[in-house]
Amino acid sequence: MSRPFILGLTGSIGMGKSTVAAMFEAAGIPVFDADAEVRRLQGPGGTLVPPIEAAFPGSTGPDGVLREKLGALVFGDRDALARLEGIVHPAVGAARQAFLIEHAGEPLVVFDIPLLYEKGGADALDAVAVVSASAEAQRARVLARPGMTPEKFAHILSLQVPDAEKRARADYVIDTGTSMERTEAAVVALVAGLTGTRHAR
Repeated sequence: MSRPFILGLTGSIGMGKSTVAAMFEAAGIPVFDADAEVRRLQGPGGTLVPPIEAAFPGSTGPDGVLREKLGALVFGDRDALARLEGIVHPAVGAARQAFLIEHAGEPLVVFDIPLLYEKGGADALDAVAVVSASAEAQRARVLARPGMTPEKFAHILSLQVPDAEKRARADYVIDTGTSMERTEAAVVALVAGLTGTRHAR
C-alpha cells in the first residue's frame, strides 16, 4: 500500500522553520505542525485541558492551558516535564496519524517537528530537512523577539542539538541566511525532487 513520502522539517530556534513550512504549504504540500496541534489541544475546549489541570492544578483557565503558569510548574523539573509529555505526546501522535490518513493519496507530506533530534522520532520519517542560517543571523532574529534576553537564548541553545550536528545528520539543508526568493526556490526544487516519483512502502 502506498503512502506519502514523509519529510521531517526541523531547525533550531530562530532559523526560519515556520517561514519554510509556510513555503511548503504555498507549494501545495500538506504540513502537520506539531506545535500548532499542541496549541489547539491545549486551547479553549481542547481535549488535553482536563488531564493537564488534573496533573497540574491551577495551570488552566477558561482559555485553556495557561502556558506561563504551566511553564513555571515544569521548568527545570524533569519529572514534571516527563509527566506533561506523557499527556501531550500520545495526543499529538494520534493527531499525526489522522493527518496521514487524511492525506494518504498525496505524494509528499511534511511533519514540522521543532525538537526532532532532541526528542527522537527521525526513524519514522523518510527524510529530514534542516532549516539553517548563520549563528549571527540566528542570534539577531531571536534577540529581536519580545521578552527574549541573551541569557534566555543561551539557555534555549543549551537544550538544543547544535546546528552543525543537525546539518550533518539531515538529508537536506534549507538555507534561510539568503534571500526569501532563493530560500523559496530551494523549497520548490526539493518538492519537485521528492514528488517526481511516488514512494511506496
